[in-house]
Amino acid sequence: MKAIIGIALAAMLVTSASAQESPFRKELKRGDLTGTNMEVVTSISEFKPGDTPTLHIHHGEESYYFLEGGTIELPDGKQVPLPTGAVGLNVRDTPHGAFKVVGDKTIKLLTVHIVDKGKPLYDTPK
Repeated sequence: MKAIIGIALAAMLVTSASAQESPFRKELKRGDLTGTNMEVVTSISEFKPGDTPTLHIHHGEESYYFLEGGTIELPDGKQVPLPTGAVGLNVRDTPHGAFKVVGDKTIKLLTVHIVDKGKPLYDTPK
């Protein structure tokens, strides 16, 4: 279940595979990770029913917490509930995404990315 939630969450953050920013995401804070060439990015994202993000990666780690859960549909048609309060982690350069938000609930989550400085927050898988 954690893997499915992780795949779902990160997928929600991008609307096209080549996008480097998400129209669903509102950045709250960004700053350097002391002693590294990385940065920490904290954001809130909201996804309405019908939103369909695509496959993408991050050049670092992504932690997430569902402030308001909902339901997604995977490419194979399986519907998966994402409960309020669920947490998870997506690891560096692992492709995730490709689903549709279904039902009547908007999904809202808090994300914290710790990523390589100077690289896009969202990128196309290779």
